[in-house]
Amino acid sequence: MTTETASQDLLPADLAMGTVMLRVGDMAKMSDYYQRALGLEPVAEQDGGLYLGRLGTPVVHLAPAPGLHIPGRGEAGLFHTAVLFKDQASLAATIATAAQYEPMSFVGSADHLVSEAFYFADPEGNGIELYYDKPRDVWQWEGKNVVMDNVALPPQRYLQTHLSEAALEGQHEAAAGVGHVHLQVGDVQTAHDFYVTTLGFEKTAGWHGQALFVSAGGYHHHMAMNVWNSRGAGPRKDTLGLGEVLIEVPGGVDVGALADRLKTAGVSSHHTGLELRFEDPWRNRIRVAVR
Repeated sequence: MTTETASQDLLPADLAMGTVMLRVGDMAKMSDYYQRALGLEPVAEQDGGLYLGRLGTPVVHLAPAPGLHIPGRGEAGLFHTAVLFKDQASLAATIATAAQYEPMSFVGSADHLVSEAFYFADPEGNGIELYYDKPRDVWQWEGKNVVMDNVALPPQRYLQTHLSEAALEGQHEAAAGVGHVHLQVGDVQTAHDFYVTTLGFEKTAGWHGQALFVSAGGYHHHMAMNVWNSRGAGPRKDTLGLGEVLIEVPGGVDVGALADRLKTAGVSSHHTGLELRFEDPWRNRIRVAVR
């Protein structure tokens, strides 16, 4: 817990990340990618778009936004949506289908000590992380900071070790959900002031002043922000890409407490009682709602 954040001002420990909304230009192409490459299935058609997920739980909401442009590489917005898998076999199955769908969409992989992660980009340039969490008892902490790193994780060797026909055939029956969301921002200190001091996340790691990792309840990170491509970026323009990040909390009291903190900090928000909508300093839209 940071010195400036009292315990009563923290987000609830059993917080979870919810559906990520993407504003898309080509619905047919994007829907095909998320279904065929990532093995997601339609959950609902509503709110002017398509919800895709696993076992009835939506992972992404594709919202049509014709006429808008793909954001520039250095603009604030989405770095990646991180999809969490329950086991290595189901992760390997989705790595395989994503790589087969479009080999050039694969952009890297790493053993982060707390997780095993593989990175892709969808047809409109939105980053995607597919990952598996290692057991929590092997995570290492230095005080309040979790130890993470980038250790080589060769994808072919991973598939040889973990991929099976059963996992491929049962891909749609394997659970998956949003584990964390990583943003591009203009500067790390402003991100800390907003996401830690105001919202009530706890800082779990930094990265040479270039990135910030935050969580609730001792997770390695529910959200992250970096300036690797976007240092100095200002508020977002009206573009394709990230439409909204959903954070799910247990009850209305959690929503109300956050609404009070935002009001005290002078952050404009819309509070309906069961959910709260607001923007971060870069106009990334956040919605906090009762699970």
